[in-house]
Amino acid sequence: MIFAFHIGFLEVSWVDVIDIGLVGVLLYQIYKLIHGSIAVNIFLGILALYLVYLIVRAAEMELLTKILGQFMGVGVLAMIVLFQPEIRKFLLVIGRSAEINRDNIFKTLGNWRSSHQDDFDIHQLIEAAKSLKATRTGALIVFSRDSELKFYCETGDWLDAEVNKRLLISIFNKNSPLHDGAIIVYKGRIKAARCVLPVSENDHLPPHFGLRHRSAIGMSETTDTLVLAISEESGRLILARNGVFLRGLKLKQVEQKIVEYFHNTEPKNWQDIPVEPEPQEPEEVRA
Repeated sequence: MIFAFHIGFLEVSWVDVIDIGLVGVLLYQIYKLIHGSIAVNIFLGILALYLVYLIVRAAEMELLTKILGQFMGVGVLAMIVLFQPEIRKFLLVIGRSAEINRDNIFKTLGNWRSSHQDDFDIHQLIEAAKSLKATRTGALIVFSRDSELKFYCETGDWLDAEVNKRLLISIFNKNSPLHDGAIIVYKGRIKAARCVLPVSENDHLPPHFGLRHRSAIGMSETTDTLVLAISEESGRLILARNGVFLRGLKLKQVEQKIVEYFHNTEPKNWQDIPVEPEPQEPEEVRA
């Protein structure tokens, strides 16, 4: 074994340096995943308890070592119970990254995706979005090009209908039993409506974002989808992708982004598009 350097009586090899670096990266990624939630306090508490356990064991304090050792013995099971939502989110992120890498490998071997796979009349969708914005009707639309998203479809009602302006307006009508939730569009068809989406835990979102916008961003964080959300209060429209959102878009730009997504021609920086500034809400003037 090749040693890099010595620290007192310790002999540190290059493998040890790589090991420490990987552990540091892992801890940083875990912190990023749970940052902003109550889980970070639990994680820091468990980490502090483990450090105390190492100290008392090194100091040969037998009683404390035995007591803390009992906690450490069931520590893995306790962490699974306490961090169940975060572990699920972590595994979803890993699975999604693996799927993206797999698709990139396949695309380098050949153009395996048929060009007509996700074709649909996008003008019907844009016209529906225009009407929904004008009437300030809330809407949440998930576009998927690779997966049917059966898990999320099963939380709502199956439709398997063509994308149609009148149908979209009918679904999101405030008096419709299907308006509360999202619709999922896959292979040019509305697979399901009234679907429940995961809510983003990002603490840096604008304070005026409601549950609909947070669900759009949360869905884009955990799946390889493009999500469109229209606010019921203001009629504002956002597009969410990979946890990043664009707002203040013109309908022509929305159409461009949807086409780029389905044809997989998105720019490396998803925000590389000129965005018009959002119009300011008129302030109340009191006499």
